[in-house]
Amino acid sequence: MKKETKKGSLAYLLVISIAVAVGGFLFGFDTAVISGTIIFVKNKFMLDAVSEGYLVSSALAGCIIGVSAAGVLSDRFGPKKILFISALLFASSGILTSLPHTYPLILTGRIIGGLGIGIASMLSPLFISEFSPPEYRGRMVTLYQLAITIGIVTAYFSNALLLHISQSSNPLFAPGSFLNYIFIAEVWRGMFATLLFPALLFLLLLLFVPESPRWLIKKGDEERAGIILSKVSGSEKAGREIEEVKKAINTEEGSLKQLLKPGMRIALLIGILLPFFSQISGINVVIYYGPTIFKEAGFALSDAFGSQVTIGIINVLFTLFAIWKIDSFGRRPLLLWGVAGVSVSLIIIGFFFYFNFLNSYILLALFLFFIASFAFSFGPVCWVIIAEIFPTRIRGRAMSIATLSLWITNAVIGQLFPYMLETIKAYGTFWLFAGTSVIAFVFIYKVIPETKNKSLEEIEGFWTHK
Repeated sequence: MKKETKKGSLAYLLVISIAVAVGGFLFGFDTAVISGTIIFVKNKFMLDAVSEGYLVSSALAGCIIGVSAAGVLSDRFGPKKILFISALLFASSGILTSLPHTYPLILTGRIIGGLGIGIASMLSPLFISEFSPPEYRGRMVTLYQLAITIGIVTAYFSNALLLHISQSSNPLFAPGSFLNYIFIAEVWRGMFATLLFPALLFLLLLLFVPESPRWLIKKGDEERAGIILSKVSGSEKAGREIEEVKKAINTEEGSLKQLLKPGMRIALLIGILLPFFSQISGINVVIYYGPTIFKEAGFALSDAFGSQVTIGIINVLFTLFAIWKIDSFGRRPLLLWGVAGVSVSLIIIGFFFYFNFLNSYILLALFLFFIASFAFSFGPVCWVIIAEIFPTRIRGRAMSIATLSLWITNAVIGQLFPYMLETIKAYGTFWLFAGTSVIAFVFIYKVIPETKNKSLEEIEGFWTHK
């Protein structure tokens, strides 16, 4: 047996959490890169509103399939192995979306990328949650959301840079060459192709990531779990943690029917409704359709892309605030203040569109306030809560249900948004999002408990006793 560490290492915890959080970067990058390609692909293939919706929601359909499979596969084979599969899917998507000459083949590449997103969106926060001690769990899981926001802003910068290159004469890309075809003549192909680089980085980093210690305990491999936990918490705490996990596992049924018992039903309700509310706030509408929204608001195409970059930066900064305060302020206060800000900003944005006050930087400021409010509340806290409220033996499958709720809502909103803009107009759409956010505020206030500084086993015990 290898020598265990008497003292834990925060640096080791941080390095492993960052490596796994790269799955979130890919999630954010693949989600946001579509915002720069929509206009070009729509013109290239002469898409109507429904087909334009398919371009976005095809990836989300892949997400739903990926999430549905990830929980069962993770519980059986371990989250690390399935994260490897997600990295391969991301790399394949980067290739397949940038090369085809037909619209259906682009949709195929988007679906494959969606499979990767679905797997990573569930397993990355789950892995980090199971890997982290209670006093750091909120911050470590929030690193995943930070990676998503960095992936989003990186995609915005990448799209803006490639758009600038395509509009300038560059001697590196000779007319008729393959590079000219990818980066100049049809720049949207280059935007899609950039996904390949972070996907290969994720594959490399996963080589150095250990398996989830709680999954190892569940499989009876306490020796390996002890070595890993000792590196994180020290040998003394690791021993106590193993005993707590074993005790909790022995009281669990190992069946999803456990979620239907009194107390656990509330956890299931939170797991389904909190992701639902986070997506129906309209966040991904701004991510996917940002240039379209700002173009309708009177900004030029280049200004619209610049506004998206600004939104991405604000998203990162306020997610950093959540990392700073989530384990001291707690989950509930961040959620309540943030969701209140989301509701107010959406109501006012709706009035700006209703009265046609569009070509205004005040409107951009309101969008930034909306993003800031989401970035320190719904964005990170949702992932933290759904990664910590379910029992160990069924955490993968239960979290699949929660993440499935997120992606189904995301897919429906992504598909319907172009139609909503045509029918109830922008102001009606944003007021609808505002109304659901007000309902979310009441739900959070009435139902969701505080979980900061509690071990995963203590949280499980809370539901059981309740």
